[in-house]
Order: sequence, then C-alpha cells, then structure tokens
Amino acid sequence: MSKPLRPPLLSLLEKYRGKEGQTLYSTTVTVTGGEAEHGCVSGVARSDDGLLAVDWQLPEALGGTGGATNPEQLFAASYAACFYGSLSLLATRAGIPVANASVDVTVHFGRDPVDGMFLLAAYTQVRLPGVERALAEQLVRETERLTPYNKMARQGIENVVMLAAPEDTA
Repeated sequence: MSKPLRPPLLSLLEKYRGKEGQTLYSTTVTVTGGEAEHGCVSGVARSDDGLLAVDWQLPEALGGTGGATNPEQLFAASYAACFYGSLSLLATRAGIPVANASVDVTVHFGRDPVDGMFLLAAYTQVRLPGVERALAEQLVRETERLTPYNKMARQGIENVVMLAAPEDTA
C-alpha cells in the first residue's frame, strides 16, 4: 500500500543562511542515442532510480518524425511543475486557496542572433481563478523570485561539464 500524498513542508520556505549551497535532493538522468543513435534525433532518458524512463524523437517542425515527446517538452513540464509547486507553497503559507490553479510553460527552441547557434526561451502563464487580481499578481511575483527554474533562467545555473575517464565509459 502506498503512502498518501501530502504537500511539502512549509519549512522549505525558511531562509537558509549557510556559506555554501545546501543540496536537498540530487538525481542523475542518463541519456543515450536511442534508435537513431543520435541524442537529438532520438533519445532515451533514464533516471538513476528507474522512475523516469522516456524515449523521444525530434519534432516534425525540426525535420524529425515526431510521434514521441522531446527534450523541450520535458523542460517545459519540469519548469511548470517547479513553478506550480512554489506557487502552492506560497499560497498555502498565505492562506490563499488555489485549488484550480494552472501553470502553462511554453518553450521556444530557436536561433540565437548573438552566436548564430541555438537558444531556449520560456514563457510562463499562471491561472488563478477565484483569486483577486492584485493578490494573484503579488503571489505570482513572489513565486517568480522563489522558483529555482526562474532563478536559473535569470541568473544562470552552476554547470560543470567533464569527460568521463575511459574506464567509466565501458
């Protein structure tokens, strides 16, 4: 029998005062090239705990066959879930019911005019039916400041890229 779902603790909203970042959760997802043996045309993503197992295809709009999800959809879903979770925490702390809330994130994959290569853009739309407009705007602004995906988009993300040792690639 599975445990009943419960919202996260409001203590997550308490300020952390450490000198270095504090990891609260960590996961690893491994991607391989899939059927086409090309991580952009097709891919397979598997999480270290086995709970995420996703195959994808390049969308038709980019010359692929479509018919499966793609990395941009996964990013949009993750971004929307993170924003929604932060919104729910803040609303709960403020005693604002947001039972019918929804968050849409549209991700655009496109060309970067600076270097001629690629970029992502994300547009977030929040619906808070039944919440007075000024209060909803304040809640969305506070959520924007709290949500890690927004912080990543605004400030960047710590990102270390390294090549695995030859014995690690077998």
